[in-house]
Amino acid sequence: MTPILNRSMRRILILFLMIIPAFLHAQETGIERIEPPFWWTGFKNNRIQLMVYGKNIASTQVKIDNVGVSVIKTEKVTNPNYLFITLDIATARPGKFNIIFLKGKEKTVTYSYELKARKPGSSARKGFNPSDVIYLLMPDRFANGDTTNDNVPGMAESVNRKFTDGRHGGDIRGIVQHLDYLRDLGITTLWITPLLENDQPIYSYHGYSTTDYYKIDPRFGNNQDYIDLAEVIHHRGMKMIMDMIFNHCGSGHWWMKDLPSPDWINEWPEFTRTSYRAGTVTDPYASKHDSTIYVKGWFDKTMPDLNQHNPFLMTYLIQNSIWWVEYAGLDGIRQDTYAYPFKDMMAEWGKAILTEYPDFNIVGECWVNYPATLAYWQKDSRNRDGYDSWLPAVFDFPLYDALQKCFNEPEGWNTGIMRLYEILSQDFSYSNPSNLVTFADNHDVNRYFDTQGEDIRKMKMAMAFVLTARGIPQIFYGTEILLTTGDDKGHGNIRKDFPGGWYDNAQNAFTSAGRTPIENDMFSYLKTLLNWRKTKEVIHTGKFRHFIPSDGIYTYFRYSAKETVMVVMNNNDTEKTLETSRFNEFLKDFSTGWDVITGKPVAKLTRLTLPAKSTLILELKQ
Repeated sequence: MTPILNRSMRRILILFLMIIPAFLHAQETGIERIEPPFWWTGFKNNRIQLMVYGKNIASTQVKIDNVGVSVIKTEKVTNPNYLFITLDIATARPGKFNIIFLKGKEKTVTYSYELKARKPGSSARKGFNPSDVIYLLMPDRFANGDTTNDNVPGMAESVNRKFTDGRHGGDIRGIVQHLDYLRDLGITTLWITPLLENDQPIYSYHGYSTTDYYKIDPRFGNNQDYIDLAEVIHHRGMKMIMDMIFNHCGSGHWWMKDLPSPDWINEWPEFTRTSYRAGTVTDPYASKHDSTIYVKGWFDKTMPDLNQHNPFLMTYLIQNSIWWVEYAGLDGIRQDTYAYPFKDMMAEWGKAILTEYPDFNIVGECWVNYPATLAYWQKDSRNRDGYDSWLPAVFDFPLYDALQKCFNEPEGWNTGIMRLYEILSQDFSYSNPSNLVTFADNHDVNRYFDTQGEDIRKMKMAMAFVLTARGIPQIFYGTEILLTTGDDKGHGNIRKDFPGGWYDNAQNAFTSAGRTPIENDMFSYLKTLLNWRKTKEVIHTGKFRHFIPSDGIYTYFRYSAKETVMVVMNNNDTEKTLETSRFNEFLKDFSTGWDVITGKPVAKLTRLTLPAKSTLILELKQ
């Protein structure tokens, strides 16, 4: 027989039954992360979207304890573990405030969020420009300055230097240790391939499979190490470009295990790879099928294709870029696979960044080989469909293609050195040809020295052209020491270790004593040319004029009201004598010249002697 409860016992039991469910409910709600992790006051856009992730967080209501911060809206998505909060911070002051998550009147979680003060002049930062020379380096393969972070417990891939496509251990500290080497060489800007976390089981070394957009990979260092790197680069008068990827993330990204919504990525019933045919975007006759495969297809099986048409994701990506620009004091962004995402959303991304940083520069990877197609992607182009990308700079792939061929084939109507002339003659296509990034090779193609039969003369000609023609030059790490790919032309060997970057290297090519005679020859040539270029405003902003190549010789001028530079390229396998009367429109006011490479005067300009496969760079003197 059940005893009858008295009134006091019944009250206690009722209270107990009320408390336990509430306690258990609170235990079921939590916050694992809020992104962005902090923000700043003083932006033109005074709204910020917070992505809150935690178990059952969508079942809560949000309250702010700061009168300068107000909640515009909270939005739920398919997954109850996500909540998107839009805040108005127009009147907020720098400092911390609490975001209170409620269920009814009960607090379940309180999160302290910080708004920082922007550094003075932050919005007026200057981006990289034609006065710069960009040095592209892959941190895992450049230098290992801290062996203690080679292997990080809990991360999917460890160092294996015997595997060409494995992690080799290069890191941020290794870059810092060799900044003086780069500055002395004449480099002004570093483009470092992605340093963000890539917690993938294989091929994580290259960095293009992001698994956390707000975290530096621990095998490279940490966020503070990245900030310190930016500071020491700036202290040396150099600039830093961050490599970003918004077309895809890594399959190991934390959100892939618990997607906010099914449309967060472009999913298919079965794996569908992109066609890689960027021309389908600009092709006026492209089928819907081809266009869809290109934009929505996955770059690789481990690279889920992001759906930028999801408004929460697009805001997330825009804010992430602004966050890193402000946090690290970036001087530029290189956007990987720029033409693969939805073009309208990438235009919104570019516009948002340039609204906050009007003098900033962004270069996009648009891998197309025709000037008219490439020009479509540059900001302010007069496209027939009215599209404006808001992308200031693009990589000059048509010029790269010409450089691959011009020194290796016979001279003809449209072959040999004529290829360079023809490509530049199509600069009318671009809204700003001076803001194209020019290069002979990069981390995705065979090294230029290999493609030229390891002929140092051709290597020097290519570097002379890239460094004196219009545009912003980019040099791939190791070019200065004639680094080769070897017999295996795979990416792992294209991106081989810089000799001297590891403590057990037999050779240290960071020093003159550690380089062979031919390596020192190339290094000295580039160093002379790079350091000369640093101070030459006529090369940075001067006008360009060229003459149709004749007999395998291509001549062009860079000129301004103050100075004129003459460049003559002899693509023949024999020495040539050049009669210069056809260039009188430039030479009539000059009588002598100064050879930039040899440092010697040239007494007469009427006739020039040109060694085989060589480039003559002359500062003209009256």
